[in-house]
Amino acid sequence: MKAFVLRISPSGLDKVREALDSDQLIIGWSKSAGLLDPELKWSDFRNIMSETYYENSQNLRKAGAASGHMWRFIRTMEVGDFVVVPHGSRFYVARISGPAIYREDKVTEDSAYRRDVQWLNGKKPIERKYAKAALISRMKIQGTSASATDLIDQINDCLELAQFEEKPTFDSDLRQRLIAQTLDELRNGRIDSFAFEHLIKDVLIGLGATEALVIARNKDKGADVIATFMVAGMFPQKVAVQAKHWQATPPVGSSVVMDLINGLESESAQYGMIITTGTISEAASQKALEYYESTGTSIELIDGEQFAALVVEHYVAKS
Repeated sequence: MKAFVLRISPSGLDKVREALDSDQLIIGWSKSAGLLDPELKWSDFRNIMSETYYENSQNLRKAGAASGHMWRFIRTMEVGDFVVVPHGSRFYVARISGPAIYREDKVTEDSAYRRDVQWLNGKKPIERKYAKAALISRMKIQGTSASATDLIDQINDCLELAQFEEKPTFDSDLRQRLIAQTLDELRNGRIDSFAFEHLIKDVLIGLGATEALVIARNKDKGADVIATFMVAGMFPQKVAVQAKHWQATPPVGSSVVMDLINGLESESAQYGMIITTGTISEAASQKALEYYESTGTSIELIDGEQFAALVVEHYVAKS
C-alpha cells in the first residue's frame, strides 16, 4: 500500500468540490490525450506532454516535472492506495478504487484525467491540527503531487483522531495544548531573533541534519541558517533557511522569499526554507511557487503553528 498527496486545482481552479461530488480524483493537462496507453515508455509519455504544453520551453525540465505528476497519477497510483487532498487549512483522504480514466467531455474544463475513489471520514474534511508536522509539510507541496508512503502511519492517525472529534483523546488534547503553548512562547516568551535562529538550528539537527550553522549577521547573504542533510548516507543536500521571528501580523511577504532566493543561490543550496513564528502571505506562497516552476528548486514555507509542532516533536521530545 502506498500514499500520495494530490492538489486538485487544474489550471489553477479549485475542483475539490467536484471531486467529492463525483467520487473521483481530478488532475489537469487534459489536452495531452493518449497518456493512458500502457505501451508508452517514459520518453514517449514526456514527449506528448512537451509537444502539447511546453513546445516553446528551452529544455525538457518543465515537461519532465509535469510528466512526473501525470505518470504518478496514471501509472504509480494503484487501487487501495491512500491519497491526501489538501484544501485550505483542512484536508481530505481518499482510497483509490479504480484505474485512471479519460473523459473527453471534460477536456475544456481541464479535468479529463480522473480516478474513482472512496472518500474516507464520511467525505468530511480533517483539520490540519490533527496532522503531525511531517504530514503538514508534505501537504504544502508546490507541485501537483508527491509521494507520502512514508507517512501512512500519520495518515491513519489523522483518520482515527478525526473519528473522535466529538471526544478528543488525552494524547490529542495534550499535543494541541503543547503546540499552542509553544507558539505563544515563541511569539511572546524569552526568545529574541538570535535565540530563534539557534532554536531553528537545533530543530534541524533533530530532523536529521548532519550539520547546521547559524550565519553571522555581517556574513548574511539572505540565509540565516545553513543545514546539511545526507541522502542515502552519501549525497549532501544543503538547505538555506531564512528566519523571521515575527508576530501573527503582518504576514511574511514576497520580499522575504526574494531575500531567501539570494541566499539560496549564493550558498549553492539545493533547497530553501522560510521559518517564521508568524504567518505566511499568499504573495509569498505564489513567489515560492514561481521560483519552483522556473528553477525546480523548492522553498518550504513554515508558519508559526507548523514550527511550534516541529519544536514539540523534534526538540522538546528529545531534550
